[in-house]
Amino acid sequence: MKALAGRGLTLALAESCTAGLVAAALGEVPGLSKTFLEGAVTYSNEAKTRACGVKPETLKAHGAVSAETAAELAEGIRKRAGADIGLSVTGIAGPDGGTDEKPVGLVFFGIATPAGVTVERRVMAGQERNVFRERAMMLALDFIRRAALGNAPSGS
Repeated sequence: MKALAGRGLTLALAESCTAGLVAAALGEVPGLSKTFLEGAVTYSNEAKTRACGVKPETLKAHGAVSAETAAELAEGIRKRAGADIGLSVTGIAGPDGGTDEKPVGLVFFGIATPAGVTVERRVMAGQERNVFRERAMMLALDFIRRAALGNAPSGS
C-alpha cells in the first residue's frame, strides 16, 4: 500500500466476516510493517467489545452487522493502535444468517481517520461465501487506499 507508506500513515484493522483476509492481503506487501500496526479478527460480539470498545448497547440495539457497529469498530481499533486510519469490516457471508432486513451478502465498512468516521454499506447478494469474503477484502483494500489519499468514501 504505497499510498499509506508514501504519506507516512499508519493503519489498524478490525475484521469480522473477512476473518483476517484483509490483514493477510496486506501481509504480502514488502515493508508494510512500517504502516500496518495491527489487526483484530472480532467474530464474536464479546471480541468486538473487548478488542475495539464496541458498546454492548450498540450491539443490542443495532446488531453486529450494522453501520453503528462498523463505525465503533473502526474508531475503536484506530484509537487502540494509535493509528491514522482504522478500518472495519462486518457482514453476513452466508449461506445462512440473513434476514429480510439484513440479507446474506450485506457488509458494512467503517473508515476512521482523525477527521471522523465514515461507513459504507454494500450488498453483494448471490455470492458464494468465499467469493463474498474475497470481494469484501478487495473493497476494504480500496477503502484503505482512498482514505490514505484523502478521498475517504462519502458514506451511504
